[in-house]
Amino acid sequence: MAADANAPTASEYIVHHLQHLQNIKQKSVIDFSVVNYDSIAVAAILGLLGIFVLWLAARKATSGVPGRFQAAVEMLVEMVDNQAKANIHNAQSRKFIAPLALTVFVWIFLMNAMDMLPVDLLPVLWQGATADHHAYLRVVPTADLSTTLGLSFAVLVLCLWYSVKIKGLGGWGHELVTAPFGTSKNPVFALILGVVNLLMQIIEYVAKTVSHGMRLFGNMYAGELVFMLIALMGGAAAMSLSGVLLPVGHIIAGTIWAIFHILVITLQAFIFMMLTLIYLGQAHEAH
Repeated sequence: MAADANAPTASEYIVHHLQHLQNIKQKSVIDFSVVNYDSIAVAAILGLLGIFVLWLAARKATSGVPGRFQAAVEMLVEMVDNQAKANIHNAQSRKFIAPLALTVFVWIFLMNAMDMLPVDLLPVLWQGATADHHAYLRVVPTADLSTTLGLSFAVLVLCLWYSVKIKGLGGWGHELVTAPFGTSKNPVFALILGVVNLLMQIIEYVAKTVSHGMRLFGNMYAGELVFMLIALMGGAAAMSLSGVLLPVGHIIAGTIWAIFHILVITLQAFIFMMLTLIYLGQAHEAH
């Protein structure tokens, strides 16, 4: 009974699992002084893991009949290369962008896949390692808005870079004040249209960047919450004799959602990669 009295409520359980391992406690919605150590550490480890897997595939590649591992990596590389050719028509740019897209897909897939681990596994291990039963740890970097917006901001920087590189600073500047509504020979109308065009371009860049990051974050955050709710079903069954059917529901719901989530984590990695290619392709095009 004492254990039941000290057990967290469902709300406390979810709130605890949504807290990051941070340098300081976040005091506002936007606080650039906060650093989420868990997201950075897990993302870095998974990034190195992705590099190692791709390096291992390249190292073991043979010209003969490929094994399953080599065939899978070759299919992945071919898929990304085909998408890069469809969106980036500059062969020189593809030498950098195609490997970038492959890295983005593999890295985001691995970060998304952390959601497939049992909800309490790594947090409990971390609490045991730190001897702190209230220690926080979140293990899905893409369920952290700072991670996804950081990735989308990096794509924005690359879009601006290629806009200047391909069109020149003057050409890109001219595009900013003449697209999408064009210009006029009348100086007054030309000025008005220039201001409107510039505002529209700024809105477009901001909207693409925010939606790029928010789409990935929203899907992974929702998936993480569903896994927590499913985990609570098992916890409720353990503490309630009336909930005898909850273990069955816990297993069925967990299995169904896990199978469906495999598609979600793969699809979200693919969508983020495709939007990266599309935005970089648009940066190469003149309006």
